[in-house]
Amino acid sequence: MELQRINKEKVDKNSVIPIYYQIFKLFEEYIIKGKLKPGEALPPEHEIAETFEISRMTVRRAISELINAGLVYSQKGKGTFVAKPNLNQVIFELGDFHEEITKKGMTPSSKLLGVRIVKADKILSNKLEVPIGTNCLYFSLVLSADNEPLVYEKKYIKYSKQKPILETELKDPSLSNLAVLHGDHFPTTSKRVLHASIVTEEEASILEVELNTPVFVVEQTIYDFDKKPVGWGRSIYRGDRYKLTSYIGWFANTSK
Repeated sequence: MELQRINKEKVDKNSVIPIYYQIFKLFEEYIIKGKLKPGEALPPEHEIAETFEISRMTVRRAISELINAGLVYSQKGKGTFVAKPNLNQVIFELGDFHEEITKKGMTPSSKLLGVRIVKADKILSNKLEVPIGTNCLYFSLVLSADNEPLVYEKKYIKYSKQKPILETELKDPSLSNLAVLHGDHFPTTSKRVLHASIVTEEEASILEVELNTPVFVVEQTIYDFDKKPVGWGRSIYRGDRYKLTSYIGWFANTSK
């Protein structure tokens, strides 16, 4: 792919929208409109960084979002490629919360409930494929619209860098971003599983609903090049106030 084909004017560095998200949306548009074909390689990170005059870390975050959306996939030592549409799978669209809520004319907000180092219990050991007692970074937060809580999230990643957690990082505590900042392995693929449930006493309190209220539960696991899990999260969406849209979309299909 030649970067000359990309409209750089669509990226506004003075916008309140994060640069990485603007880059993600730009490439998403080109892929969905067919300007980037399945199997076509994305430019190397350093070329994208130089073209848009941004850091490589920002580029990595944008690519990570593309991978999470199933629009591209990475192959170790080869690069990142546009994924082929897989019409046999239904994909649930989970758009950016703040963007989706703003489109509805409401004011989005997020509140960090907790961040700390925890020891992996049996469940977390299973999800992240680590020994029981391994240090993991834990985040919990609630997403609201017009001050009404809609989503309760808990996220865990393998914690290996032992670096301080900065306040600026708390503005985007996504699994992919946390893994890039605090893990040793770059996330390349993501899997989401959706199922129905009812709220626990803790979830009911945080979401301000009655006990046993129906909810959507979305579990997300992100993996590195070697298909090893580096992060896992559980998001609780209020069933009475939230809709999850399904569509036929792009999913990585690297089989020959």
